[in-house]
Amino acid sequence: MDYTVPYMKRLTNKHIVLGVTGSIAAYKSADLVRKLKTAGAEVHVIMTKGATEFITPLTMQAVSGNEVHQSLLDEKAEAGMGHIQLARWADLVLIAPASADCLSRLVLGRGDDLLGAVCLASTSPLAVAPAMNQAMWKDPATQENVAKLKTRGIHILGPAEGEQACGDTGPGRMLEPDDLVTEVEGLFESGILSGVKVMVTAGPTQEDIDPVRFISNRSSGKMGYALAQAAVEAGAEVILVSGPTSLPIPDRTRRIDIRSAREMHDAVHAEIKDIDIFIGAAAVADYRPIEAEAGKIKKDSDTLTLQMTKTEDILASVAGLKDRPYMVGFAAETDNLEANALKKLNAKQLDMIAANRVGEDPTGGTLGFESDENALSVFWQDGNKELSRMPKSQLARILVELIARRYKSEHNIIRPESFG
Repeated sequence: MDYTVPYMKRLTNKHIVLGVTGSIAAYKSADLVRKLKTAGAEVHVIMTKGATEFITPLTMQAVSGNEVHQSLLDEKAEAGMGHIQLARWADLVLIAPASADCLSRLVLGRGDDLLGAVCLASTSPLAVAPAMNQAMWKDPATQENVAKLKTRGIHILGPAEGEQACGDTGPGRMLEPDDLVTEVEGLFESGILSGVKVMVTAGPTQEDIDPVRFISNRSSGKMGYALAQAAVEAGAEVILVSGPTSLPIPDRTRRIDIRSAREMHDAVHAEIKDIDIFIGAAAVADYRPIEAEAGKIKKDSDTLTLQMTKTEDILASVAGLKDRPYMVGFAAETDNLEANALKKLNAKQLDMIAANRVGEDPTGGTLGFESDENALSVFWQDGNKELSRMPKSQLARILVELIARRYKSEHNIIRPESFG
């Protein structure tokens, strides 16, 4: 078993839409993209018409590695990653530099350009890094706009003080790229699980048939890994028990690598004593061959019969412990999702279950296994919540927050909150 702590890249797998508006500080945006990527993020850039007067789209394309988005009514863009797709894709929309005009447009809810439309359509956090002349920053209209944006939950990053391009000195300089990356990293740290120990199981298991063959399933591990990362960002100490995947180890987690259901069962119980929350996201095989062959089975007949036996029920075994953790299970279903999920919730004595459909999505693409997106129906004994289709990284953060609040309410740490 491999116990590994990774090099810290606090923006690993984060999707950031960077808006660049008309300001001389736009020259810093290329360096900002580079440093966001170094921190692990993937970046798509939206440039306003004014921004292109200060820095070329080709420069931003070169540093981001992605096509730069400029026009709202671009047939080619809207057929690919249009404004709705960008809005859904983003874990964070960051506008840097954000001009005085940009702040005003955000207050008014203007959606007549691509950046404004993405800001309106996105449900992810929005952060702005103001950049303007010191007199413009101090103007009552700008200060009123900033105050309104703060009341809407928009994060204001900066500005800094110092010498400006116009020769003035004072507040209004855009924060330096290194400082902005630090601020962005902090936006993903909620602290809601500070002091809590979480165990997440993820990925498939492999049950040996012979030395070269095994039985497994289509789980990629992406949802479990996203949950481990989200729990870390929420302040938890996280152990990830993972079946075979090609995914990088989530930042600041301790990963235990296993292959079979029996190995996962043993690894979980070896570490479960001090765990506060257990999230069973792994797709554990239900059956394995009674006995794996010592040598390779030869293709000597037209048929092959395997005698199978049930694997260890990890969820039930943890739920049955005397001092059990808060239990969250997963259910991947092709039909009768709610009924099957509630049956599993009660049969395994879970505190919460997250159910998702797997297979083809009627609106296009696939859901569940192997997909970068998912949708969940979450149930607990006296409530439920629907989480619509979105990238698994976003879904994981919402689910972890829901788990944290339910866990704390049941332990009388905070008052229960509404999730209607």
